[in-house]
Amino acid sequence: MEKCKNLWSAFYRHKVVQFLISQWFFITLAVFIVLANFFPNFARHGGTIRAEYSIGYGAVAAIFLQSGLSMKTRKLCYNLGNWRAHTSVLTISFLVTSSIMFGLCCAIQKANDPAIDSWVLMGLIVTATCPTTVASNVVMTQKAGGNDLLCLCEVFIGNVLGAFVTPALVQMYTSMGLFEFGNPAAGTSISHLYADVMKQIGLSVFIPLFVGQVLQNVFPKQVSWVLTTFKLNKVGSFCLILIMWSSFSTAFYQRAFRSVSHACIIFVVFFNLGLYLFYTVICYIWARPWFLQKIFHQKPREGSSTFYNLCYRIFQPFYCSKKDSIAIMFCGAAKTAALGVSLVSSQYGSDSPHLGKLLVPLVLYQSEQVMTANLLVPFLKRWASDECEDEDTSKDQDLESGGLSSRQDRPDSHHDSTDSSSEIK
Repeated sequence: MEKCKNLWSAFYRHKVVQFLISQWFFITLAVFIVLANFFPNFARHGGTIRAEYSIGYGAVAAIFLQSGLSMKTRKLCYNLGNWRAHTSVLTISFLVTSSIMFGLCCAIQKANDPAIDSWVLMGLIVTATCPTTVASNVVMTQKAGGNDLLCLCEVFIGNVLGAFVTPALVQMYTSMGLFEFGNPAAGTSISHLYADVMKQIGLSVFIPLFVGQVLQNVFPKQVSWVLTTFKLNKVGSFCLILIMWSSFSTAFYQRAFRSVSHACIIFVVFFNLGLYLFYTVICYIWARPWFLQKIFHQKPREGSSTFYNLCYRIFQPFYCSKKDSIAIMFCGAAKTAALGVSLVSSQYGSDSPHLGKLLVPLVLYQSEQVMTANLLVPFLKRWASDECEDEDTSKDQDLESGGLSSRQDRPDSHHDSTDSSSEIK
């Protein structure tokens, strides 16, 4: 018996085994994508397990229930008032990303490359008009030590507005010009689309979050014990894999990857990857514009002019903390597939002959953004570590005292010296 334990211990400590364990997310995701390919009907929307409900609602609800159990109510309300961050994320998510995508797709369309399908380009434009993803950015922001409360606020606001903004942007980009053929002219379906989005956001985001907040405030000691004992922070990553499994199953069932050439799919893969990284860089520059630190390099003093005092109060808070910047980077560049499939099918019809081609960019973008974000997590976590040290210490104290910490009664005030004025007081 002792020999078996030693063999198992040696096997477990082996470098290869440790590497495979550290990469469990990608390995599990690959397995589920293979399953989606061979058994697409099982986890597709409307399939065997009715994934639009069991996964689209259940898995997403599990992520936000865990968020509600672990997030302080006071801080959540505080971040809802961060209008500067909301403005930044919504502007990038809807206007900046879609306009860049539209310009690039117009250039590609004018090149008349027969290997690039025009409806796939239309799918890229529709993908860029979609709101931020529902679950993956919250999970990645938590893993990177960013402001997950702010991220959660962006998810709710962005997806509610997406029911109105996404169809309007698609109409704007397809009203005339090179992509007029892709105009869905779906004004009659917008009310139905809005009802679907509100139902999904309400049942999978708002209610689980509300329940988590109630349980956290009524039973703080028990909630703290459950969070630490069952390691619920790991649940989000697995639920994220289930969401991607459902999206791939739907795409495979629709024969999305068979309706276009291999060259076109390879193009979309690398195009999406480059765009996601480019959008992330834009989000970083937008969240931490270097010129603000040059202009407002010191706080107003007694001898400072009224104009400087006024400009400092208005513009300096747009230079976000590192934790807020992580949330903005993950939210601004991400696009939803959980709601995106509904947005596309509601506008073009579930029986459209081009639906598969329209879904190819969306499904690929979701998987690539999750994998790329997962690779960026350790770098961003290291970058923001100086802002996370004090909060981690406070969280440990909260757990030891049953969650009854004085920090529950005030917003997070830890920032480095250069970012101390970046949040709303």
